[in-house]
Amino acid sequence: MERNGLDSRSRDKKAGLWIGGISFFLFVSFFIAPLISEPDTITDLSGRANAFDFHKENDQNFTWTDLDFYSATIYAFGDLNCHQKHERSWSINGNQMPVCVRDVGIFAGLALGGFIYSRKGVNRWTLRDTFLSVLPDQYMTNVYIKNRRTLMFIGIGALCVLPLAIDGFTQLLTDRESTAFLRLTTGIPFGFVLGLFFAAAYSARPNRFDRAGDVRLPGNVRFERAQDVEEE
Repeated sequence: MERNGLDSRSRDKKAGLWIGGISFFLFVSFFIAPLISEPDTITDLSGRANAFDFHKENDQNFTWTDLDFYSATIYAFGDLNCHQKHERSWSINGNQMPVCVRDVGIFAGLALGGFIYSRKGVNRWTLRDTFLSVLPDQYMTNVYIKNRRTLMFIGIGALCVLPLAIDGFTQLLTDRESTAFLRLTTGIPFGFVLGLFFAAAYSARPNRFDRAGDVRLPGNVRFERAQDVEEE
């Protein structure tokens, strides 16, 4: 029997592996695509997020539609999802990477979060408790006994998100310009908590249990739904 009271955690493993695997594939591809493209041909990209800027020839010298299928797919992904500002991106082989440095960190964190969940996470009925399941049960006993789960859930999220928010908004609201190191190191924890959140969201399934009280939680705490209490 698993830590959550179920016989198997195969769904939890799959959820984490899918999140981690897809994110790791993209992360690695961000380095491979500029490396295998013709040197010094993808330069000075600067566009908009959530829009295609380099899918057809306008005034720019680069269009990802001219690349091989693999590289075109990766650069199209970056074109749609990232602003691709030249001054905030790395270059490899003389070619600008498909996404900015912060997004490189975010996808590294996404992969890490997904893989860690695949090893540690279990379905515990709610998204919050499934998310917290990656932490060792022996360290979570007091959190559950004192019912501080929501506080812990929000605290972990804030700890991982706030560095990126502070770094990003201070650039937006002031003349300050962040460094590549800061963009990378604030992107990783943001991506990490996002990877855990996505994996937990796919894994949390109440219908795997007969009733809420069957969920095994740290400190021998048990869920009780109102209808279960009324039936007793």
